[in-house]
Amino acid sequence: MGETTAVDPAIAEMPRGGQNASWLDRLLQTDALEYTDRYDVPDAVKQKVISALDWMGTRTGMHEKNARVACALVADIPNPRILELGAGHGKLSAKILELHPTATVTISDLDPTSVGNIAAGELGDHRRVRTQVVDATAIDADDDSYDLVVFAQAFHHLPPAIAYRAIAEATRVGKRFLVIDLKRRSLLGLILAPLVMAPLAVVPSLKPVMHDGFISGLRAYSSSAFVALGEAADPQMRIEFLPSASRFGAPTVVVFSRASQS
Repeated sequence: MGETTAVDPAIAEMPRGGQNASWLDRLLQTDALEYTDRYDVPDAVKQKVISALDWMGTRTGMHEKNARVACALVADIPNPRILELGAGHGKLSAKILELHPTATVTISDLDPTSVGNIAAGELGDHRRVRTQVVDATAIDADDDSYDLVVFAQAFHHLPPAIAYRAIAEATRVGKRFLVIDLKRRSLLGLILAPLVMAPLAVVPSLKPVMHDGFISGLRAYSSSAFVALGEAADPQMRIEFLPSASRFGAPTVVVFSRASQS
C-alpha cells in the first residue's frame, strides 16, 4: 500500500474550478455532503439515489459508453485486469464484462452495503468478478496489480486533499487510471441549476436524487483542477483528456498514468 504524505495546502484549499477559478466560481461550490456520503443517512435513502443513477445510466446508455471507453484502453491486452472504484450499482463493470470476454474485474466501493448488494446479485456469481470494499486512498493491492483502474461518475465526491491521494494510489496499483466524471458547469449553468431542479425537488420520491444531483454539480472539478491534482500526485504524471462519447451532458474523461510505466 502507498505511504501517506503531507497534504500541500495549495491542493487542500484548491477551488473545484482550479487555482485560477473566478471569485464567482469559487463562491458556487460547496463542502456539503451528498446523501450517499453521509453516515447519518439511512442506507435505504442512499440506495434510492444509487438506483436512480443506475436507471439514468441505463436509459441514456451512459453505462455502455463508459464501458467502451474503458475497454478501448485495454484493447491491446489479452487478459486485462480491471479495478472499478466507487462502483455503486456495478453496472459499468457489468457492461465491461459483456463487451470484453477475457477481462477480469474487481468491483469495489467504500460502502459495504453497495458491495454486499453487488455480491448478492448476478455479478457476485460471475467467474471473472471479485467484489471488495475498497478505500480509494488506501488500496490493498501490490504495485501494478491492474492494467486499468476506473472511477466513473463519483470522483467529485472526493475533496482535493483526498482526490490527489486517490490518483496517487490508483496509478500505483494500476498502469492507467481512467476518471469519468461530471464536467464542471459554466458560471451560468451553476447559477441556473437550482432553478431547473427546484420543481422536481418538491416531489418526495425525487428529493434525495435532486439533492445529490445539485450538490454533485457544485463539487465537480474543472479540467485545470484535474491537472493540478494529477501533478500533486506525481509531478511527472501523464494526464490525457479524451473526447466524450456523449453529446448531451458530456462528462470529463481523463486518463492518468505514471511516466515510469511507459
